[in-house]
Amino acid sequence: MVFDNLMDGLNGRPNPFMKLDQGDKVQAYYIWVDGSLENIRGKTRTLDSVPDSVDDLPWWNFDGSSTNQSTGENSDVLIKPVSIFRDPFRGGNNIIVMCETYGPEGEGDPHPTNSRHECAENMEKAADLVPWFGIEQEYTLFDSHNQQVYCWPQHGFPGPQGPYYCGVGADKVKGRKIVEAHYRACMYADIKIAGSNAEVMPSQWEYQVGPCLGIEMGDHLWVSRWILQRIAEEFNVVISFDPKPIPGDWNGAGCHTNISTLPMREEGGLAKIYEAIELMEPRHEEHICSYDPSGGEDNKRRLTGLHETASIHKFNYGVAHRGASIRIPRQVAADGHGYFEDRRPSSNADPYVVTNRIVRTICLDE
Repeated sequence: MVFDNLMDGLNGRPNPFMKLDQGDKVQAYYIWVDGSLENIRGKTRTLDSVPDSVDDLPWWNFDGSSTNQSTGENSDVLIKPVSIFRDPFRGGNNIIVMCETYGPEGEGDPHPTNSRHECAENMEKAADLVPWFGIEQEYTLFDSHNQQVYCWPQHGFPGPQGPYYCGVGADKVKGRKIVEAHYRACMYADIKIAGSNAEVMPSQWEYQVGPCLGIEMGDHLWVSRWILQRIAEEFNVVISFDPKPIPGDWNGAGCHTNISTLPMREEGGLAKIYEAIELMEPRHEEHICSYDPSGGEDNKRRLTGLHETASIHKFNYGVAHRGASIRIPRQVAADGHGYFEDRRPSSNADPYVVTNRIVRTICLDE
């Protein structure tokens, strides 16, 4: 048997041991963002009972020297539970727990890779403005070795872009079973998933999460990403969040971020939208640096001014303009209130960093 064709020994069949009774115990899968600022790690612990709230969950720790978050001489990094989601893989009372990282000095010391802590503080400062977010997460399916786009020809390329966006048919759409499984798993987990669609490049997809209030945007998106990658395991497929996975005449992948404050949603809110955009323009470079984990280097390959992007060197905006930095939806312009879309964040962006930077600019004037 060829090793490359092996999956997990069950060859796609359900694991019969998952039907075994677990009594009153609960499996809690703690997840956190690692030192790459774009990957998720996780591990399981047993709880004696179902927690009533996240405050009932114990802190834990992990070996930070194995996640690029500490050295071997001082390796323990603490993780603090911050939100709970239902576990669509284990079912029952089992849970997924989103965590913040602390240490290595102590519980009062947020880890340098803990972007959630500052984001939560600033969301609290802006609470009176009731900031809502919705994020459009794009991603690309790859084979199990992350070397070839899923179902692309082994030698050469598929036909040019055009028929794949929101398409149907085996000659246009690849990976729908993964997409549907992810959608349903997110609904089970109480993720605020709002929709999904096939994207412009074949084997590239998008799903939307939101609207979410303040800090919950980052929590819901990170957990939805983990669920997506965990679903893909079952199909022996790899999820790529690279913002430009294939060079050339192919669309990149973004994490378009939709923003709305209470004044923007009220009558006459369009003026507040334009005020927010004007605040963002002089801080364009600061935002670009916050919109991918490499300080803008990843996005350079994507934000070229082609393939429905604005140039990374230019800030512009417009109504229904998908080649702009900021898009105001046509319906919003017609209604005179609503939200706007920042199209600059890359697909591998940290949603805590992105939403924090936006709130600092348009709500806190920082």
